[in-house]
Amino acid sequence: MRCPSCSSLDTQVKDSRPTEDSAVIRRRRVCMACNFRFTTFERVQLRELTIIKRNGRRVPFDRDKLMRSVQISLRKRPVDGERVEKMVSAIVRELESGGEAEVSSEAIGEIVMEHLRQLDDVAYVRFASVYRNFREAKDFEAVLGELSGEEEARHLTLPK
Repeated sequence: MRCPSCSSLDTQVKDSRPTEDSAVIRRRRVCMACNFRFTTFERVQLRELTIIKRNGRRVPFDRDKLMRSVQISLRKRPVDGERVEKMVSAIVRELESGGEAEVSSEAIGEIVMEHLRQLDDVAYVRFASVYRNFREAKDFEAVLGELSGEEEARHLTLPK
């Protein structure tokens, strides 16, 4: 592992431990050249995924980019970071276990919206507005109408 401070390849693991859901290993490392300490995270990767963009371009899947876009939609929302991490991990597992090495960006967007809808309505609307390229207020009204309809249906099916 390359040191982020001095770029030396001579680093040593000082401590390893799994995260709470045991999906990630957290490693504390120290650079033998400059003594800089840093943390790395190790995840299981089932397969290399390639994303097919709307313009047809193919790019490697980037988990960090997915995390950033989800975090942007959740900005200033009362959602615990651990729940966000679990959601992103679930999305990645769903993509990797889908059987396809190439996934369209549209499919990823739909999966993210599905997960955000369950996590936070405001984040869902924010993500949908960018993903679906909202241009007018009626675009927002349509999505809010969907959410309102679901909420009413939930209240009707709750036992009294």
